[in-house]
Amino acid sequence: MLLPMLHKLALSALISASTLSNPTTPKAFDASAFVTIDNHIRVSVVKTADTAIEVLLRNAENEVVYQQYIGRKDEKFALKLNVDQLTDGKYELEVKSNGTSFRKQLNLSTQPVRETSRVVAMH
Repeated sequence: MLLPMLHKLALSALISASTLSNPTTPKAFDASAFVTIDNHIRVSVVKTADTAIEVLLRNAENEVVYQQYIGRKDEKFALKLNVDQLTDGKYELEVKSNGTSFRKQLNLSTQPVRETSRVVAMH
């Protein structure tokens, strides 16, 4: 279930690599995510172990607004989240598997991006 999500989004997030809860445990996946110019969140997962993975997006109240499972047999997975209809606020993106978790805090805002204008006068 992909929820349509915020169009005039000012979202700053760049995510790379997975975060291990225990550095001695081999990681089950590599994950990366970034925001596109058309205000979508792109998530990429490359599995390094034969394990299922879950991708979650939660709002500030810790309610799951998006959830996707990646099966054990899938080696690679790519996802493009359209955030047009999410309300402004804080969100958390999490990619997790047995003992390995990758989390990134996101802040969605519909405030218009300011353009800087300059006037150069020559006399």
